[in-house]
Amino acid sequence: MKKMKKILSLLLCVMLSMSLLAACGTKKEETTDVPADTTKTTDDTKEADPTEAPVVAENIQLSLGIWPEDTLTADIEMHNGYVKTFNATHPNVEVVPSYYKYATDTFVPLAESGNLPVIFETWYTEPQKLIEGGFVADITDILSERGWIEKINPSIRDLLSKDGRIYGIPRDGYALGLMLNVELFEQAGLVDASGLPIYPKTWTELAESAKKIKDATGSAGLCLLAKDNAGGWHFSNIAWAFGATLTLVENGKFVANVDTAEAIAAMEYIKSLRWEYDVLTPDPTNEDWGTGFVNLGTGAAAMYIGANDAVNQPTQVNGLAVDKLAMCAFPAGPDGQQYSLSGGTPYMFSKDATPEQINAALDYLEVMGKAPVATDDAIAGMRADAQNRVANGVPVIPRFPCWIAEDVLAAEDAIVAEFGNVDTKLYENYFTTIKSEGNLRLEEVGSAQDLYSELTKVLQAVVTDKNADVAALMKTADENYQTLLDTNVNK
Repeated sequence: MKKMKKILSLLLCVMLSMSLLAACGTKKEETTDVPADTTKTTDDTKEADPTEAPVVAENIQLSLGIWPEDTLTADIEMHNGYVKTFNATHPNVEVVPSYYKYATDTFVPLAESGNLPVIFETWYTEPQKLIEGGFVADITDILSERGWIEKINPSIRDLLSKDGRIYGIPRDGYALGLMLNVELFEQAGLVDASGLPIYPKTWTELAESAKKIKDATGSAGLCLLAKDNAGGWHFSNIAWAFGATLTLVENGKFVANVDTAEAIAAMEYIKSLRWEYDVLTPDPTNEDWGTGFVNLGTGAAAMYIGANDAVNQPTQVNGLAVDKLAMCAFPAGPDGQQYSLSGGTPYMFSKDATPEQINAALDYLEVMGKAPVATDDAIAGMRADAQNRVANGVPVIPRFPCWIAEDVLAAEDAIVAEFGNVDTKLYENYFTTIKSEGNLRLEEVGSAQDLYSELTKVLQAVVTDKNADVAALMKTADENYQTLLDTNVNK
């Protein structure tokens, strides 16, 4: 536990981003058929032959699964600039935009058919499964040659490693909190003398505030997800606040712990939001990660569970003014327990990618400012990202450091200070809380995605059936999750 606290403390101390630069790691072709030369110099070395063919880098394709989706036109323009910078030193590399949003139902077919992009993003719950399945490339030696291994936050490195080998690098980290639509709080009179939103400090206060907002504005007080695994993901954090731990480890095996009194109380609370307070959006079973931000950004809901790495979603993507978004910490439960689920996004590489392609992808990350270097080009990439955020109404706020290179952290601090475009008090409670001792918790051990799937089934039942038997539903979820653990994990 002490070790974990130290690791989490390291993750929280500083909040920054990653950095970049371009350095070519492409393969050189061997030259052949060089004419014999019998002329010797005085030091017995061979003189250069003017007829010898020059060394030429091999042409390669770099498919980027990290390319922005089509709707993010400003981001695409920014990447076009990255490509120009990248190709100045990598003229032999053809960059192929290949946007891919990781999904458990599409990944395996793409990987098995050899159609994954060279580089793609996933979630920190997934690397061990992808490594076990042989779907991703071992990049240990490449990282070692670059001197990057010791610059990865140790806790993150462990998530991306197996048997001492490394299969990915971090993009960023996050901690869940509560996003607020400030306009709706203003309309409901839930602001202080400075005009800042009066955020709920407990789940009871959240229900009461949500009710006031619904009565005053007609908008939902909270957007709750109950469509896919994201619903179970959010609920697990609520369950922690009620004192639950959803997976145990006993005798080296993972044990489902879903049908406890604490977890049942958390689900009963969700049921009350739907049937007692009536503060949710019309049909939570149609709400997923993306629609949650639509509701928040357009004013259809006042609160939504989100993280620091997604502040562009309600603003740039869904139109909320940059100064009308706020974040606070996850509310505390009945006994004062207050946690923030922490995770993030790693970059991983297709098993079919060549070393030359992987090196090119890492060089591209340097140009983006997402690598552990603080060169002039890397800092220019950071600045371009910050300028893009300002131009598109996205809050420029600190990010969690998954890299621990001091020069990178200092460079990002300077960028945030230069381009900050929001009142820091709108995020003060969020950042203060997640830096407090013991607040961050990693996702549940075992098989988090299977756990989330089972919890979402319960969520769907309780928001559609006023008479749903929560205890019975949680018992079934516990049994199903245990079966999945025994089948897929406890081998």
